[in-house]
Amino acid sequence: MIIPAYNEDQRIGPTMERVAEYFSEYPVSWAVYIVSDGSKDNTNQLVKDFSEKNSNFHLIDYSPNRGKGYAVRKGMLEIEADYLLFSDADLAAPIEEITKLQAHLTNQVHIAIGSRPLKDSKLEIRQPWYREMLGRMFNKAVQLMAVKGIDDTQCGFKIFRNEVAKDIFSRCKLDGFGFDFESLIIARDLGYEIAEVPIRWSHQEGSKVVLLRDGPRMLRDLVKLRMWGKNKRLVVNNES
Repeated sequence: MIIPAYNEDQRIGPTMERVAEYFSEYPVSWAVYIVSDGSKDNTNQLVKDFSEKNSNFHLIDYSPNRGKGYAVRKGMLEIEADYLLFSDADLAAPIEEITKLQAHLTNQVHIAIGSRPLKDSKLEIRQPWYREMLGRMFNKAVQLMAVKGIDDTQCGFKIFRNEVAKDIFSRCKLDGFGFDFESLIIARDLGYEIAEVPIRWSHQEGSKVVLLRDGPRMLRDLVKLRMWGKNKRLVVNNES
């Protein structure tokens, strides 16, 4: 499991406790990697202290801050496991929802992603109306320009088969929040099947996404990916 974290000292402790509690009865081996994206607060120390008592937890840290996309890509490429799940540090999608994603992985399905707009999803605490509205508008743009048929590219709860993750993220180039749709565009380019899965989800305060700043950046990245075309998108990123 990969948890990207930037200045998360207010949330990372309870998140690690909950993840450890859940996985303590998990039937297979597991490990959690918190990828600290140039955190300047007490995030790194909290993870180090926790990992001393919980050997399944590990810290990957670097400086300076590079962006969530870089953090997730680094985890996906460095960690070896049969399945690689990444989850936001706030556990907006509860960790136990992993069983729903795993149930959709078959020999034919390589990636499973949590999706909030689906009929059977349960939004226990909704986002403010303006964030939800803008999110839906943005996803319509993603569907029109890049990833048709997927209702929610941006939910921070996705699982990949190991070899599939390596194939996809070795080609990803976006360091910011656009990495979500970039990874799915590349997955489609490579012919991988994606299952979109209804999940439980609760809005958590403290999102690092600033709409007026990050919204235009993501639209710019979306246009850039479309203009690159499939051949350029699939070039391996030598900086990975």
